[in-house]
Amino acid sequence: MNFKRILAFGLMLSLAAIGACQTATTAATPAIDKADTVWVLVSSVLVLLMTPALALFYGGMVRRKNVLSTFMHSFIMMGIVSVLWLVIGYSLAFGKSNSGFVGGFEYLMGNGVSMKLPYPYNNPVGTIPNGAFFLFQMMFAIITPALISGAIAERMKFSGYVVFTTLWSLLIYAPVACWVWNPDGWLAKKGALDFAGGTVVHLASGVSALVACIMLGKRKAVDHHEAILPNNLTMTLLGAGLLWVGWIGFNAGSALAANDLAVSAFATTQVAAAAGMLGWLVVEQIRYKKPTALGAASGLVAGLVGITPAAGYVSLGSALILGLVVGVVCSLAVSLKHKFNFDDSLDVVGVHGVGGMLGALLTGVLATETVNSAVGDSLKTNGGRAGLIVTQVVAVLAVAAFAAVGTAIIIKITQAVVGIRTSADDESLGLDLSLHGESGYNL
Repeated sequence: MNFKRILAFGLMLSLAAIGACQTATTAATPAIDKADTVWVLVSSVLVLLMTPALALFYGGMVRRKNVLSTFMHSFIMMGIVSVLWLVIGYSLAFGKSNSGFVGGFEYLMGNGVSMKLPYPYNNPVGTIPNGAFFLFQMMFAIITPALISGAIAERMKFSGYVVFTTLWSLLIYAPVACWVWNPDGWLAKKGALDFAGGTVVHLASGVSALVACIMLGKRKAVDHHEAILPNNLTMTLLGAGLLWVGWIGFNAGSALAANDLAVSAFATTQVAAAAGMLGWLVVEQIRYKKPTALGAASGLVAGLVGITPAAGYVSLGSALILGLVVGVVCSLAVSLKHKFNFDDSLDVVGVHGVGGMLGALLTGVLATETVNSAVGDSLKTNGGRAGLIVTQVVAVLAVAAFAAVGTAIIIKITQAVVGIRTSADDESLGLDLSLHGESGYNL
């Protein structure tokens, strides 16, 4: 009888110990929120949509003989960068960093990218799996080098473009993403604010586009003062509309949760895009007496670019002002390419470079902790508003300088390896036939 009692008592103690261990394990395991995860996955789809939308936006603006080659500049990024991101890109951008300039190698080939535990480093307060964050950030990495293609459209060798964008993604994009978005990044630790990519995506690509189009040289038609007319502006407008839709995932998805911050970023993005379009059209009406469809498309994209770094940090009123200012300034900026005599084919520098820079700087001026508590932390880190603005200036200058110098080196390497500029005959024939053996329009 005593033996039975002892056995029962021992069994009870064992079960209690197992239950305690399970409770401790459950408490230590991060709770993945299904709603947050679904929102980030949907946002990832929306951001992926932006790359074919960009193909439509750019493809409609080039001449008919180059429409397919321009589409390929965007589509090939969905193939190349998806693989690069898995193999090493994600690790360089978001792996644990000791220097603050580039991530480590723990995520090579997707190793350690958990589908159950959150980023970063099994963060106990994270609510989405590392795998969802990996996918969301992959879509950003895909579209960013594709943005540059608009500046060098109609004259770059496809092989040169592939080598250039591969190197750029690894040597420019991944380190800059580490600086700004990795918790260990040096700009992140300084309290620099970039909600969804004003510096990482738009400023970096815009500055690189400027360097690339200058080093590549002007199109022959520009040199010969020939008319260069868009082949299909209805395609461009459709692309712009789809970019607007996808940008909701770009900005609101950067909240990484289905919460009030996502709603705020959605609302500010919508308002800024509308204000950017109207601001651009007002400038056209004043300067040329004719508001254009191309101006409407360019203006809404400028507004979206400008609000990107600020979307989760500013009020709706501030978003309206920011979008309007960026729309006006970018409209004026695109004409500078004629004054400075460089051939930015599709106005990447004036829209993404200038818009990204202006948005990043205005984020420092307009960000408020009533929208996002992270702004309060940044203000404390920088000793107040003036310090935050200085940090934003430092971030802009650092990213711009790094992108400019790095791009120049990558172009030199690409030129030495495969060449970068098409022949005069290929350019005259059109890149669709000369480089791809196809025609976009067989009418």
